[in-house]
Amino acid sequence: MTSKIISKGILRAVAIIVGVVLLGYFLFKIQSVLAYLAIAAVIALLGRPVVLFLRRKLKFPNTLAVILTMVFMLVIFLGILALFIPLISEQSKNLSLLDIEALKADVNTLYLQILEYFGATTDNVTHLIEDSDLEKNVLEGLDLGFIPDFLNSFVNILSNFSIGLFSVLFISFFFLKDSKLFQNGMLTFVPDNRESNLVKSVDKINGLLSRYFAGILLQLFILFVIYTIALLIAGVENAIVIAFLCALFNIIPYIGPIIGGAIMITLTMTSFLGADFSTVILPKALYVFVGLIIGQLIDNFFSQPFIFSTSVKSHPLEIFLVIIIAGLVFGIVGMVVAVPGYTAIKVILKEFLAENSVVKKLTRNL
Repeated sequence: MTSKIISKGILRAVAIIVGVVLLGYFLFKIQSVLAYLAIAAVIALLGRPVVLFLRRKLKFPNTLAVILTMVFMLVIFLGILALFIPLISEQSKNLSLLDIEALKADVNTLYLQILEYFGATTDNVTHLIEDSDLEKNVLEGLDLGFIPDFLNSFVNILSNFSIGLFSVLFISFFFLKDSKLFQNGMLTFVPDNRESNLVKSVDKINGLLSRYFAGILLQLFILFVIYTIALLIAGVENAIVIAFLCALFNIIPYIGPIIGGAIMITLTMTSFLGADFSTVILPKALYVFVGLIIGQLIDNFFSQPFIFSTSVKSHPLEIFLVIIIAGLVFGIVGMVVAVPGYTAIKVILKEFLAENSVVKKLTRNL
């Protein structure tokens, strides 16, 4: 092997590494656009059966069928949002009836019990605060400049949400109108002799992801039923709405169940504000907590393994690593789209690099 061949190999390896880094950086910079595309693709997958029904059974023109489907899905979305209005109203009412003095007394009692448990006294804590100048440091570090920054952030979030909603609806419309649009766009970057591989990949991805999202809906339904039963047993008002909201958080892997559980327990406790803590609020919260644990056990040992094994055909540990990496790189949005994106990549690799030994091992279940 000559030095010329070695140098060419090194240059090629460096070029590949640089290309991969640049591609990763580019994808990172356009992560919002990728998220819009992913959400629009999911909406298109969910709305496709409705479009086909309107076209084939009711003989609607394609464009009209797509418009009606989009309106139907938008109405459902707005209807779901409307469900939360009574919940917000009820929680606001509960907070308005809160006895602040009683709450202060309960907090003070809890504080004294904690000090007694650790063998401390109020004098010890007072001297510790005085010695550390904690009050002075807090006041000096308090910067009220966060208020305008918070308002600006809120306006930016609202603006980004509006742009994102419009983008998703716009992209979804054309995905539904032309089911081959995404496929035809990708074909422009593929050599003619590889077009059949891409078509097979797209068809297989559609099949796998359709099963995956059907499994996700089943997963959310099971959690919704369990949470609803737990909340009804505890006698919580708006149990169905709270259960639906907390089950919906399960879409976010690993973090979502924690957030949903915390919200469900908090809303349970605030639903009984004014009642005795030890005989009413705490037992109700424990009932809901037990229901939460049962739901998560069923989800972790039945729902998730079933979805991953039968739909995306990946090992749970494999999925865990993919979700964590996607979360570190792209945040919560990355965690949500990690599994569908990884499944699509595996299918494409199998079609285009079927002879590669690593790809063979990675995609042997597909």
